[in-house]
Amino acid sequence: MTTTRRLSLLKPTGHLTLGNYLGALRPMAAGQDGADCFFGVADLHALTVPHDPREVRGLIRELATLLLAVGLDDSTLFVQSRVPAHAQLAYLLECTAYTGELNRMIQFREKGRDQPSTRVSLYTYPALMAADILLYEPSQVPVGDDQRQHVELTRDLAMRFNHAYGPVFTVPEITTPAAGARVMDLGDPTAKMGKSGAAAAGAIHVLDSPDVVKRKIARAVTDSETGPGAVRADREAKPGVTNLLDILAACGGSADGIATYGALKKAVTDAVVAELEPVRKRYGDLADDAAHVTKVFAAGAARCREVTAPVLAAAEAAIGLA
Repeated sequence: MTTTRRLSLLKPTGHLTLGNYLGALRPMAAGQDGADCFFGVADLHALTVPHDPREVRGLIRELATLLLAVGLDDSTLFVQSRVPAHAQLAYLLECTAYTGELNRMIQFREKGRDQPSTRVSLYTYPALMAADILLYEPSQVPVGDDQRQHVELTRDLAMRFNHAYGPVFTVPEITTPAAGARVMDLGDPTAKMGKSGAAAAGAIHVLDSPDVVKRKIARAVTDSETGPGAVRADREAKPGVTNLLDILAACGGSADGIATYGALKKAVTDAVVAELEPVRKRYGDLADDAAHVTKVFAAGAARCREVTAPVLAAAEAAIGLA
């Protein structure tokens, strides 16, 4: 029986939110059975914009510890920069990509085009993402709408490379993941809950204390409707209330019998605190045992180097470097 290979990398560009937990971390933990999973900290991707090196180091440690705290013990965990093949293959794929393709990438269009100090790494970011994927030879890549364009480019680069130099890369199929929890900003329920910058103001972070969670949910936007029927889902007319109901359901709570926004916010607070408390507790234990986290990620990086070495060697030989 062929073992399914799963791959996911998260950027250390802010403190992970409840949305990241419900939409990514929890499904990652649930999907480990019967699969060969590689989950990484995409630290190289964090360098595409101005950053404080000390802050990045801290966020890398925090994210690495959180990956263990959510229960990814049965997976291969690694920090991207500790596997040199990622950067090495990225350059070969830059030599395969066209500027016209990279110009069309939404990451560059939204954050870099026409800006006087855009980093070249933001422009070539999709080639590194393609390397992240192709090195592990997954047959399928589940992808949401926000990253579909990058995975489509990955497929194009793999097919172009194979056509020009020989069959080196597995061309992954794009699949649509099962719909997960849709968690929106508490202050602006028309926007996704963000983990960095101004977007973090309306976010519940995974490591927030119960008191902080309570305060944030108490300030969550609702609306002015009162009376029977006010607590109901209607994404167009009542986005704030709908967001709270979505969060409540995703955290295992129920809105049955809830008639006021105050009662709804209390129920959401209780459900979120109960959902995150085991993660916060294990995170605290792991933070006190940093040597264990370091050991797990060192072993994971070593396995990644073994897995990716043949793919990189084949690509180098095919393109003419060996």
